[in-house]
Amino acid sequence: QVQLVESGGGLVQAGDSLRLSCAASGRTFSSYHMGWFRQAPGKEREFVASVSRSGDTYYTDSVKGRFTISRDNTKNTVYLQMNSLKPEDTAVYYCAASGRLILAPDYWGQGTQVTVSS
Repeated sequence: QVQLVESGGGLVQAGDSLRLSCAASGRTFSSYHMGWFRQAPGKEREFVASVSRSGDTYYTDSVKGRFTISRDNTKNTVYLQMNSLKPEDTAVYYCAASGRLILAPDYWGQGTQVTVSS
C-alpha cells in the first residue's frame, strides 16, 4: 500500500510559478513510476507529466517547456515545477504511482487545487 499526499497548490496570477510536491509513504517508492494528472471543472482527468523508475520524463504537449517533473528517492517525493502558468492550467492536480503503466495508476493522492487568474 502506498499513500500519496500532495501539497503546494494555491492561487497565483498568470505568468507566476508554483511547485507541487507529493510525499509517498512506504519503502518502495523508487520502484514506482510517478506522475501528475489534473482535472479541470467539467473536464475529464488528464495526464500532465511522469517520471519513470529510471528517471525518464514525459509531458503532455500543453506543458512542455513550462513544467518540470522530478523525483527524490531519498525523500520519497515527486515534484512538479510549474512555470509561466496560464489560466488554462487551473485544475485539481493529482499525484499518482504505478508499478507498471503510469497511465493506469495503482495509487492516487487526494489532489491539490491550482488556480491561475488572468
